[in-house]
Amino acid sequence: MKPLRKRALRAAEDIGGPLVWTFEGAFATCLADMEDALRRAIVQVGDVSSIAVQIELSLPALQRRIEAGDAIQPAWGRFLDELCERYGLPSAARVQALDREGPLATLVIAYRT
Repeated sequence: MKPLRKRALRAAEDIGGPLVWTFEGAFATCLADMEDALRRAIVQVGDVSSIAVQIELSLPALQRRIEAGDAIQPAWGRFLDELCERYGLPSAARVQALDREGPLATLVIAYRT
């Protein structure tokens, strides 16, 4: 049993971070800021193939942005498409909608060192 435990501990040590950023404000500005944060994370980590990206969106905060006149599409669709195309991520970003209050968007980047 110990060899399995040692492998699990070593695998856990190989995972860095996660790196976490939160974003508030106009939706288009948040998207641009998330892309900038991703670029910085790629530089910091150094290997895009080892990165996993998750985006959490607060639905109450998003609803307030829509009520304030922010447009979601087409910027959201372009943003998601460009993440994989422009930066060569190994898989699409995972998007999680949250029913609770919080920042409009949270970008979580996990990586393997």
